[in-house]
Amino acid sequence: QVQLVESGGGLVQAGGSLRLSCAASGRTFSTHAMGWFRQVPGKEREFVAVCSWSGGNTVYADSVKGRFTVSRDNAKNTVYLQMNSLRPEDTAVYYCAADVRRDYSGSWLGVYWGQGTQVTVSS
Repeated sequence: QVQLVESGGGLVQAGGSLRLSCAASGRTFSTHAMGWFRQVPGKEREFVAVCSWSGGNTVYADSVKGRFTVSRDNAKNTVYLQMNSLRPEDTAVYYCAADVRRDYSGSWLGVYWGQGTQVTVSS
């Protein structure tokens, strides 16, 4: 059974940093893209960042470019999201996803999902 377990969320002041981790178990994703999405209550889940299977290619949402960095360690079957210069509008539940791909409309989506970790940025 595939499991993705996020950790590292919490409360931070604006301008601060957090590092999220997502450990996968049940199968290896070393040949699949992994990434992060986030969701605010009442809104749709939105794409944040994706990392190719090798870690050599990354894509970011415009809202986080220059502040967030996605990376992975295939030996640990783990993907990370380093979040710097956090803003109150970054407050959301952050979800890890594995086997991330674009659908026919160009939107990013994941096949496997974690349960989410709350990130709250205070002003």
